[in-house]
Amino acid sequence: MRHFLDLDLLNAETLGLILNAALKEKRERGFSKASALAGKSLALVFEKNSTRTRISFQAAMQQLGGQSFVLDAGTSQLGRGETIADTARVLSRYVDAIMLRTDEHDKLEDMARFASVPVINGLTDKSHPCQIMADLMTVQEHFGSLKDRRVVWLGDGNNVAVSWVQAAVAFGIPMTVSTPASMQIPQEVQDWLANQGGHQVSFSEDPGAVAGADVVIADTWVSMGDEADAEQRLATLAPYQVNEACMSKASASAVFLHCLPAHRGEEVTDGVIDGPQSLVFDEAENRMHIQKAILLWCFGLLDEA
Repeated sequence: MRHFLDLDLLNAETLGLILNAALKEKRERGFSKASALAGKSLALVFEKNSTRTRISFQAAMQQLGGQSFVLDAGTSQLGRGETIADTARVLSRYVDAIMLRTDEHDKLEDMARFASVPVINGLTDKSHPCQIMADLMTVQEHFGSLKDRRVVWLGDGNNVAVSWVQAAVAFGIPMTVSTPASMQIPQEVQDWLANQGGHQVSFSEDPGAVAGADVVIADTWVSMGDEADAEQRLATLAPYQVNEACMSKASASAVFLHCLPAHRGEEVTDGVIDGPQSLVFDEAENRMHIQKAILLWCFGLLDEA
């Protein structure tokens, strides 16, 4: 069973295989795999709102010849208390794979434990691996390689930051995570990182850590579920805004990434996100291409790539 749950559960060879397949399919406009998933179906289960995850997976399945079905908490029995375990068992009788976008990471693990088909992590409060695979694809596409590209994360040590740290370890990417002291990545992830040898991930509370960066990354400061302390979060994170002055400290060839949706004027200014260094819309497009490669890998169709 090939689940795609977290980047730290897969080795660099496998992740590289998926990345290269996505780049190849994008170059070839997907023609070589146009019917690869004919007769296959994917259940898209949403307990959190979505734009890019929903449409990119639907488009990916359609372009590969398959089909998808969307379930959300408001229109399915999940919203009335049916367990993830029971949902997993039932969906496995209907479809060939399941994508889950939810809050608690335990729900994802339960889905994978009780499903008899591949399960893909579309986002949890802990991690967002599909997004980071698209980010990596965007960096490789732009620079030609991931090698020696210094990455700096500015803002909250959230689920996207966690998956970026896992990717940096897998690929040996030099990375600095710059966050306020009260918003560092979870302790369990820091403990995991301490047990990994040879990585180049460091931590800072200084927004000036962006100096010399090749890739600057930000995310929303008030994510789904963080609304209760929104004012405090905005005040604490204000020094970490990616604006023109911030980008001027990075490498002259630096690029800006953001998983979207962006809160313009908070974590990033219009001048940066709409400027020449921004790759956010290439990054958003690449969600679809990387999703195609992830699906093909889950179904065992990339071994020959």
